[in-house]
Amino acid sequence: MKQFFENMKIKPSNQSLIDITSNINLFLDSTTVKNGLINISILHTTASLIIQENADPNVLKDIESFFNRIVPREYPYMHNLEGLDDMPGHIKSCLTNSNLTVSILNSKLQLGTWQGIYLFEHRDNKIEREVLLHIFGE
Repeated sequence: MKQFFENMKIKPSNQSLIDITSNINLFLDSTTVKNGLINISILHTTASLIIQENADPNVLKDIESFFNRIVPREYPYMHNLEGLDDMPGHIKSCLTNSNLTVSILNSKLQLGTWQGIYLFEHRDNKIEREVLLHIFGE
């Protein structure tokens, strides 16, 4: 059994869904793991991770639009010290994932044909995000 770790840094420019699948594949390719698991963790409370369709960009636009409708920026939130987008970012993170686990078989991430792994940035600030990748397997 072997383990490998990587701290991936991503700097989104605004609220968006950022495909990080190729970054994760590059890390996987740098290891000797053929079969195992990868745990992907975002180390922040106002951004999250999702697995979603990677073929039609309108899917991502619709997801962003939906989340902005159900968690509006203009609402009398009590927590607003870091800006109007901060508390909505916390709520959106509660509705999604801070960790994902994906199987690795024959040195490949086991994702469906139209699936990609996305960092879901919930804030407008240009905050560098840290994503911890942890592979373990044989």
